[in-house]
Amino acid sequence: MTEKYRFTKFNAFLMAVLIVIGVSTANADIEQGRLDAIAADLQARVDAGKLSGVVAVVAKDGEIQMNQAFGYQNVEDEVPMSTDAIFRIFSMTKPVTGTALMMLFDEGKFQLSDPVEKHLPQLAGMTVFKSQNEDGSFETEAAGHAMTIRELMSHTGGLLYTPPLSRGPVAAAYSKAGINNLPNYTLAESIPALGHIPLGYQPGSQWVYSISVDVQGYLVEVLSGQTFDVFLQERIFGPLGMVDTSFYVAADKADRLARQYRPGNDGELTRTDRGAFLIKPKFFSGGGGLTSTAGDYMKFAQMHLNGGSLNGTRILSEEAVQIMRSNQLPDAVENIGQLYPGNVFGVDFAIVNDSESYNGAPVGTHWWWGIAGSWFWIDPVENVVFVGMIQNDDILYSLQVHAAMRELIYNPL
Repeated sequence: MTEKYRFTKFNAFLMAVLIVIGVSTANADIEQGRLDAIAADLQARVDAGKLSGVVAVVAKDGEIQMNQAFGYQNVEDEVPMSTDAIFRIFSMTKPVTGTALMMLFDEGKFQLSDPVEKHLPQLAGMTVFKSQNEDGSFETEAAGHAMTIRELMSHTGGLLYTPPLSRGPVAAAYSKAGINNLPNYTLAESIPALGHIPLGYQPGSQWVYSISVDVQGYLVEVLSGQTFDVFLQERIFGPLGMVDTSFYVAADKADRLARQYRPGNDGELTRTDRGAFLIKPKFFSGGGGLTSTAGDYMKFAQMHLNGGSLNGTRILSEEAVQIMRSNQLPDAVENIGQLYPGNVFGVDFAIVNDSESYNGAPVGTHWWWGIAGSWFWIDPVENVVFVGMIQNDDILYSLQVHAAMRELIYNPL
């Protein structure tokens, strides 16, 4: 195991320097012209029928600079978007799950170098997929090493995603096993089935976006002795005052759940949500199961920017925070691909390592997004947090929105 895999004094020193630089230069609010440009851009997208509605919250030095709603929460009934609207945040769940697991790291429950099978023996001896026979059986080879928790938390352990995010025999086997089947199977009932399905590639050889974070959710259950939803509520949501974040929207809040739409070329929006997230699921998806508000998620993100605490409540140690925002990719993996230029990966965060390739976002900025378009970033250099909430089915358009916001914050107007 190389030094790249370890949290080092150098990493801590480097990030501390970045934070100090950020504090020393963060002597002014974000220019009002930039905030006005953000508002104008988002409103134009709503007016063009590309987005139903948006909530954008921007903070600098822990102070809210912008908290604004645009468009509609419910287009059909012309219900205006509100800043307390609830959104399906999908993969923005992942950093929350990583935080939960790193809380147990702080408690000494595991090391990142531990094989996953040390704590989840049901996943012991996993092999690697080579091909599929005509009868549907798999040809496999031995894994070069057992998947580690570090690899599990950086999408490099050999796991894939369920369809449609991954395709092929291994992904199909995940679905058949009931993994990510929210209504019918719990984490404890489905995640152990992975032990009977081969890995998609050799651990440590690739970065492949995957169900790893659902496995992390199950690992939280095993290490803590609590169901994943209870752990999150008692250890993160309650202490941070995230009063509207959950795996489903309760009946008394259902009128605040924003609807989801697909934009058409004619400027018309087609509703696509089917009422999901209104009933408590059996499968608490650490990879994509949460609903939240922009205000709630800002509290979570600000806690990370602050080094693990918010308003006197410590959630994570500074060491754990630095690990999460430090590159954890194996030596064989240089970056996380063309879709995210200028980025590497830490613990359930992407991390900017080339500012010029990522619209000027400073090196060390860490971020992620959800498949319905919600997104956030945490910038420890300029002390900026941006949280944007949309419910949009056009993935590439969502990425364009994200890039436009980075341009408006970091580049000349």
